[in-house]
Amino acid sequence: MKEHEIFSGNLRIFLHHIYELQKGVRAMALCTLPEREALFAEQRLQQEQVDYVKQALNNEHVNFFFGKKACMDVVRIIVNRPLNCLSPEEDFIIGTLLGYDVCQQCERFREWKEKEIRKIA
Repeated sequence: MKEHEIFSGNLRIFLHHIYELQKGVRAMALCTLPEREALFAEQRLQQEQVDYVKQALNNEHVNFFFGKKACMDVVRIIVNRPLNCLSPEEDFIIGTLLGYDVCQQCERFREWKEKEIRKIA
């Protein structure tokens, strides 16, 4: 993809996340992109020297986790399978690293754990 081309909405969001990382607004981001935009994203992350983890979803989409090295180290440990297969604890950690509202993450975690307890009982 050439620099003078018009960016898709997905890539504009992706580039804005990089901007926020560079400005210190966030420590980590997650962006799901169509496979056809993955090469551009990977090259831009390398060019900007941003640490990242690429997760293939299917033949059509790719997840890019990117941000500070400490966050990416945790992602490398936790995200070794599809996101919908994460445990409640892993989901909580990833959501918190992504900057999701902590109280909402706590609520989500509590609800998830209550469902697990009801299944066992």
